Amino acid sequence: MSMNFNGFPDRFRSIPAPAPLFGTLLEQIDDIAELKCLLRVIWLLQQKRGYPRFVTHSEVLADRTLATSIQGDADTVSVALGACVRRGTLTMAIIDQTGKEERLYALNTDREKRALAGVTSDAFVVGNFGAEPAPEPWDTEVERPNIFALYESNVGMLSPMIADELKAAEELYPTDWIEDAFREAALQNVRNWRYIVRILEGWEREGRAARGQGNGKPRRHSQKISRY
Repeated sequence: MSMNFNGFPDRFRSIPAPAPLFGTLLEQIDDIAELKCLLRVIWLLQQKRGYPRFVTHSEVLADRTLATSIQGDADTVSVALGACVRRGTLTMAIIDQTGKEERLYALNTDREKRALAGVTSDAFVVGNFGAEPAPEPWDTEVERPNIFALYESNVGMLSPMIADELKAAEELYPTDWIEDAFREAALQNVRNWRYIVRILEGWEREGRAARGQGNGKPRRHSQKISRY
């Protein structure tokens, strides 16, 4: 059953998308599953850190949002991925390590194709394929806690005003940033939402590397969230 969308919040996090997607490609793509698959892969790629950025076939199959949106099984998702590769919106490479084959996907640009060629060389190891079976996205529970659960576990009871602040933060910052900010606050024994927001704003302003948090980069210009 379809539901009406209530509109975007005043502040939200945006991701870049190739301009041709909204022109010639939009005219050409007539399969809604292919279009949804392409959009979701673009989103998944933007969640990656470092370079090169690619997603594996297993990661796409394990994505609950994509599986639900196209109302299909693993075969349906694989067909949609194949359609993207055949059209040329995505490029694909195959890597064979530890006796297991894995497909890697990236946007189809010359730079990304060169990067995938480097990934598939013997000198580059990608993950530990075969360490555990691929999850079934349409049957398993979501592994990551949502931001409300994080707040209740680490700070306290929710109020309507805090809930609005949490929703705004979820739109502005990557999920792993939010989880790490809660974790850092807990390590400092500071169970306060204002403190967590300051951590996020500091990472965005200075970069996570500057705060000893790896090589993450700010995604957007700083905007205040908390009113408290």
